Amino acid sequence: MTRVSFIAAAIACALLVAAAAWAQPACAPRDQILGWLASAYREAPVAAGVTAGGELVEVLARPDGRTWTIIITSPGGRTCLMAAGEGWQRRDPTTEDPKI
Repeated sequence: MTRVSFIAAAIACALLVAAAAWAQPACAPRDQILGWLASAYREAPVAAGVTAGGELVEVLARPDGRTWTIIITSPGGRTCLMAAGEGWQRRDPTTEDPKI
């Protein structure tokens, strides 16, 4: 196995493990989730919206965009981690091409 193949296989395995870990969202009170993301990843809210069902959806990211997390908070206050990744990029919808 070449070095590139080995690295690709390792990345694929890591992604599968991460996907399995996210299959069951981690939930806690919103202030705990925000505190943990701030201390562990230096992430803070950068975007938010409310769903038709009244849930608050937020995107948190590091100032440098290195990592990001999407959380959703129910009207009752329960907050769950829904997705996370790397390479957050801010876009200006008035100047950016909407076709991605």
